[in-house]
Amino acid sequence: MNKKRCLAVAVMLLGCQLVCGHASRAAQTENPMSAALDEWVTKTEKLVVPAAEAMPEDRYSFSPTYGEFHGVRTFGEQVKHLAAANYQLGALILQEKPPHEERGETAPEPVKTKAEILAYLRGSFDYLHRAASAIHEDNAATPIEVARGHMETRVGLMVDALAHSQDHYGQMVEYLRMNGIVPPASR
Repeated sequence: MNKKRCLAVAVMLLGCQLVCGHASRAAQTENPMSAALDEWVTKTEKLVVPAAEAMPEDRYSFSPTYGEFHGVRTFGEQVKHLAAANYQLGALILQEKPPHEERGETAPEPVKTKAEILAYLRGSFDYLHRAASAIHEDNAATPIEVARGHMETRVGLMVDALAHSQDHYGQMVEYLRMNGIVPPASR
């Protein structure tokens, strides 16, 4: 009798696992494009945000002064620029106005302290997650006007946002290392 009961419980658990596993896979495949893009937003966010957190507040005004670096953005300006671009590109994907009226990949003037910049940065990735969730097979490759006569696709805009973020992440890494800080992803 015990063997039959154990077998019945095992079959029931296997059935539950199959059903739950199927439900989980179904949720992931409902919008596989959105899920894949959102995963890349997460990967980028997990690099950028910790790097921004790693720089001490008093070094947010740092910019290299030697070599071919004359006139480059400070560390804080790099982070704000990256975040402003996320908001602008996300807004294009969502067909909305940028939430903070970002223009020219420039953050709002009141965003100044490290805490404000980090909140703005985190918000920009939340916004990109929202934009990723709005991309699906029916609209991913549909051209949308992003500037006078310039057309782009939602997928193209998301790739642009991620590539832009990765580009500035590389610059943030250089600034961290110039300040003797090992970037979190390299630890």
